[in-house]
Amino acid sequence: MKTTLVLIVSIFLRSTYQQCLTVNDRKMPHPSGQLGLYSGQQEFSLALLQAINKINANGNIFFSPYSTYHALLLAYFISSHQTEKFLRKALRLDPSLDKADIFSAYKLDKIATTLRAKNSTYELTNANRIYVADQIALRDCVINIFKEELLKKDFKTNPELARTEINNWVEEHTNTMIKDLLPPGTIDESTNLVLVNAAYFKGQWESKFDPEDTKPEVFFISPSKQTVVDMMHIETSFNYDVSETLMAHVLEMPYEGEDISMYILLPPFSKEDGVETVLKRLTLETFQSVVNDSMLSRQVKLSLPKFKLEHTVELTPILESLGVGNLFRQDADFSVLTGRRDLSVGAGIHKAKIEITEEGTRAAAATSLFSWRMLSSRPEVPVEFKCDRPFIFVIYNKVMHTILFTGVLRRPA
Repeated sequence: MKTTLVLIVSIFLRSTYQQCLTVNDRKMPHPSGQLGLYSGQQEFSLALLQAINKINANGNIFFSPYSTYHALLLAYFISSHQTEKFLRKALRLDPSLDKADIFSAYKLDKIATTLRAKNSTYELTNANRIYVADQIALRDCVINIFKEELLKKDFKTNPELARTEINNWVEEHTNTMIKDLLPPGTIDESTNLVLVNAAYFKGQWESKFDPEDTKPEVFFISPSKQTVVDMMHIETSFNYDVSETLMAHVLEMPYEGEDISMYILLPPFSKEDGVETVLKRLTLETFQSVVNDSMLSRQVKLSLPKFKLEHTVELTPILESLGVGNLFRQDADFSVLTGRRDLSVGAGIHKAKIEITEEGTRAAAATSLFSWRMLSSRPEVPVEFKCDRPFIFVIYNKVMHTILFTGVLRRPA
């Protein structure tokens, strides 16, 4: 099947490109291109988490690095010169691959994701759109290679209708979870380019909670401040570890199918600044040590809040801090689309929502306390993993090695 997919993409590129993205678009796709597509996605995701936490250090956080990454990929594909260089660096793209290689990998990944989702127990969709003002003349080659992503919109005479139609598209592709992505006033008659990604995930736990075991319990927002949550309970086998490097207890909760898991990073109860400590230590190296099958299977008594989070992020200052350069400025270069520098992106908005229940997850768009890690030959005593204090969570695709969603639960509603 993999050979067939590569052939399909190869034929597509060779027959429709007109030197649109690079000086050599007609070359055969790079053999390791698909791996290179996401080679920097984990590092990008963790940097994005750190940047968002800086401006929201006391509140809940939830977002999709996967969605943000894909929106920036669209911008990268249609950018040129300095803007392209900024985006390539910010996305941590493989330096051995050029834009045509990355685009081939993007198309192949799109096909593979769709096929995999049809044969999976979970739902994972990812959709991209490039909305361009209808009075803008586009290059023919761009229309050919972005057939599914590209759409003309009448921003000038009816910007409010255009905004509503974009919001409706997002709502449709996130199974109604994300509504009103673009608030009133974000689209006006001067708008000429809007890049949108919609990501949706729905998965059932491999080990489901019994709703009869869910009961109100205390959640410690801080040692001196508490609230009450609906706490779910289960005792079963999970991959578990205690990371001295991260200074956190770590648990993997797989979804049915085992391609995707949620990882919970739970600081020690005695640490008031536990989440901040873990986040400071959550580097690419420490994250990979968690997800690369290094944990041991243990019998665990898990207590996890049943919760919902919705978080809207103004991405412009955050992405600028991550090095996207002139992406949101008037001098940005998107001349791949038109052959001229007459387009600009004014702002970036990200909105994400998650629901954690006994059945699973529905989401749209990491001292001396750890000295007991080693196991002994005595009968195994179940580990207690009680999420009754702020924690970090990551929904991770183990097949594609991508961070789909991540967040921090500090204050359950």
